[in-house]
Amino acid sequence: MAEDEHGGELRTANSSDRSGNSGTALIATESFEDPGHPEHGHRVTDSDPKKAKGAERVVVVLFWVSLVFSIFAIAAYFIWPIDREDITSVRWNSLFVGLGIAFGMLALGSGVVAWAKYLMKDEEFAEARHKTGASPATGKRVVEIFAQADEESGFSRRKLLRNSLITAVLALPLPGIVLLRDLYNGNNEHPVDLLHETMWDEGVRLVRDPSGTPIKASDVTIGSAFHVIPDGLNDLGHDELLNAKAKAVVLLMRLPEEKLNERPDREGWSYHGIVAYSKVCTHVGCPVALYEQHTHHLLCPCHQSQFDVTNHCEVIFGPAGRPLPQLPIAVDNEGYLVAQSDFLEPVGPTFWERRNDYNV
Repeated sequence: MAEDEHGGELRTANSSDRSGNSGTALIATESFEDPGHPEHGHRVTDSDPKKAKGAERVVVVLFWVSLVFSIFAIAAYFIWPIDREDITSVRWNSLFVGLGIAFGMLALGSGVVAWAKYLMKDEEFAEARHKTGASPATGKRVVEIFAQADEESGFSRRKLLRNSLITAVLALPLPGIVLLRDLYNGNNEHPVDLLHETMWDEGVRLVRDPSGTPIKASDVTIGSAFHVIPDGLNDLGHDELLNAKAKAVVLLMRLPEEKLNERPDREGWSYHGIVAYSKVCTHVGCPVALYEQHTHHLLCPCHQSQFDVTNHCEVIFGPAGRPLPQLPIAVDNEGYLVAQSDFLEPVGPTFWERRNDYNV
């Protein structure tokens, strides 16, 4: 180790030339002074009280604009209601409600950013790392830091700014609360009642979707799967048909009888290995239409929930919360498959609040 004539530190390192001869090389390293932080450039709002007051007014206006748009989103939900007879009404409802919520969030976010950028204290500092602890001194310092942050941000001092922010934040969730609350109120039928009653009933034939062709037990071979609707569904009007079909769609399959593990309370719900289950996933209502005949599993393509057909479609994977409802089936005098009754439990997702009398 040596020093050069300028006082820099020299280090030696082994090196070799292209011919393979080894030698020694000198590497010079020099020490540099820490330049520190560059000179701080003050903002115009730091030196001009009028500019600071003007920036505060802008932020207050943005918060009140956010409040106005949140209220507009609520009003738009009722001004442009969704008409079940006119599906195009969804467009206007979604457009104006969405614009109200979007601009409300935009104005609130812009106001918070502007507050931090133009009004909060703007000075750089370096803080040394230290071991965390819960000593009294640390707790006291934390309180001091919060007090300092409150002073620098002006949260307590700028009352108009603070109150407008709080008002805008409290108003922002109101459109969502109103929209979700309106899904169920005292004037509408309970969701569980709607999901519990379908077109299936004793003696209703199982027919193919969408042709409406009745299905004989002999048509259902092992490994096959049929998309099924109740007989008479296609005779309904368009809107009524869609609502009824959304609850009544069924998937019909046939397995080797020895593969079925039927519970004692469900004996007789199948016919020689033929079983029928609701196609409506119990997660969020997507159609469960993918049947794997080798594993006897049903797959929901939306969120990958899997159901085991051999064990009453119990959930074996994914977010679904309960098995698919089973439709009890039998065969009539002509050999056609018919329902023994309606589903004995509500179909569809489990996020509705369900009553205990359905024994779900």
